[in-house]
Amino acid sequence: MSNNSLKTLYLFRHGKSSWDDPALADFARPLTGRGRRAARLMGEHMARSRWLPGLVLCSSAVRARQTLEFALRAWSNPKPDVRFQRNLYMADADTLLQQARRLDDSASSAMLVGHDPGMRDLALLLAGKAEDIYLERLARKFPTAALAVFTFPFRRWDKIAAGSGELIAFVRPKDLA
Repeated sequence: MSNNSLKTLYLFRHGKSSWDDPALADFARPLTGRGRRAARLMGEHMARSRWLPGLVLCSSAVRARQTLEFALRAWSNPKPDVRFQRNLYMADADTLLQQARRLDDSASSAMLVGHDPGMRDLALLLAGKAEDIYLERLARKFPTAALAVFTFPFRRWDKIAAGSGELIAFVRPKDLA
């Protein structure tokens, strides 16, 4: 199968969020300065690595939207098609997997921007093949603003299942500092 038929899925956890205002609902919590810097740093790394999805499904929570906004600043045109979805807010691994399986097959790459523990659980579920160091880091923690990159040997998103992905990268902001 040629590389053109591979699907690439990026799992991007939101950056560090603020707990400064106890009156704010969890959904409305913004990024801290550290969260904004990490999102920008990760966006720059994605651009350098040419990890630029054609489609992004992003939790509509403020911290997830802001993470994507800061990351996108580093990407040149064309920008991806971005869809904000309330059902990605605090979604579990099964919900995230179902979203990925429903992606349009015309998109060869897509990104889910969301929350833990769903992102970590999905990454561990999908990883059929990976370098040990990525699996060890992922098993310990999927930190804020971290990115997991998977490839799948399928033409159709609905073929994605447990253990069917190859985790080709797991990048944490501290890896880039």
